[in-house]
Amino acid sequence: MPATPRLPLDDLRADCGSCFGLCCVALPFTRSSDFALTKPAGRPCLHLAADHRCGIHANLRDKGFTGCTVYECLGAGQKLSRHTFGGRDWRTHPDLLPAMTAVYPRMRHLHELLWHLHHAARLPDAAPVHAEITETITALDDLTRQDADTLLDADLPALHASAADLLRTASRLTRRRHATRPRDHAHADLTGRDLRRTDLRAADLRGALLIAADLTGADLSHADLLGADLRATLLDGADLSTALFLTQPQLNAARADAATRLPGTLTRPPHWTA
Repeated sequence: MPATPRLPLDDLRADCGSCFGLCCVALPFTRSSDFALTKPAGRPCLHLAADHRCGIHANLRDKGFTGCTVYECLGAGQKLSRHTFGGRDWRTHPDLLPAMTAVYPRMRHLHELLWHLHHAARLPDAAPVHAEITETITALDDLTRQDADTLLDADLPALHASAADLLRTASRLTRRRHATRPRDHAHADLTGRDLRRTDLRAADLRGALLIAADLTGADLSHADLLGADLRATLLDGADLSTALFLTQPQLNAARADAATRLPGTLTRPPHWTA
């Protein structure tokens, strides 16, 4: 039976109502096709309202902030706002802003690792490493509940490397069960490629560039999509229902229709066609 980590999956989804708009403050962005203006890290976006909500949330794409619509903190924002900083916001406690700005990307990184490990812990074919995965989830979850100084002192590269080894093993065990010779496109540049109705079952697409590629009707069941760039990727009718390590930001960046099959843990972005 798949392992059941103690960390609820809901803790790894953004709850903007419980956050102090940290992604709109801590993160920098540069004027581009994704952002209508340039903002340095630690400076609030000019559209951030006094209640920590986005003042143009309903019109972000029209206003030139497509980058905001594809972003997802995976629960890092509310963890910092309500736990790490104990409900003290940066407006009433401006002295906390430098620490919040420094810790936020690290918390986001840890939550992304937790999301992927949580997924791996539920892959039946990864049973040989379930115990290690669950132990790692527990250790990382414990770290996310420490104070800001402890989070800043943590050896994030080492933690990432350890988790990445487990994810690679879980992927290999799962994919070899579902395809005898799965395609290897890891880190491949497939930008703009015509991959319509391609059999990509159990393929390794880790870190692949699939920007503006056409995967209409493609079978991506049990394909490893960890870190794949799906910006403007066309996924009409594609089967992603059992894809490995797929995240909400990846879906948010892609294009698809009502026939696209998704994992039950992810939601259909509102900008996709009906």
